[in-house]
Amino acid sequence: MSGKIDTRLGELGLELPQATTPIANYVPFTRSGNIVVVSGQVSVRNGKPEYVGKLGAGIGIADGQQAAKLCALNILAHLKAACDGDLDRVKRVLRLGGFVNCTPEFTEMPQVVNGASDLMVQVFGEAGKHARAAVGVGSLPLGVAVEVEAMFEIA
Repeated sequence: MSGKIDTRLGELGLELPQATTPIANYVPFTRSGNIVVVSGQVSVRNGKPEYVGKLGAGIGIADGQQAAKLCALNILAHLKAACDGDLDRVKRVLRLGGFVNCTPEFTEMPQVVNGASDLMVQVFGEAGKHARAAVGVGSLPLGVAVEVEAMFEIA
């Protein structure tokens, strides 16, 4: 059975990747009452890192946005598991935290993390609008360009 959010993903031409396995001592998500927190997800597809490198040193904003979008798709894969397979249970995207692997001179972190933010609004509409942080960091796991974490309210 496909819900309205699964249908929306299909209309956008998007397919959720298989949920990734944690690479350290943490769980992919926690659920407390009606709040789901999804651990930081990096730009990995089929077990392979994509968009490896630094913004401001070989990776441009457009590729950074695609990396953030891939992070968001990985978040949605874990969120679907947290919602017992039913993304229609999502009431609201509460917050995204974006980390951009960049040079010290790079200052366009918000534009990069828009790749994840835009996807949440495309998928969930008004309920996809969220609070957010976008920060630059010196490195990220697997050398990827972007990592995004998220918090959701569910029914």
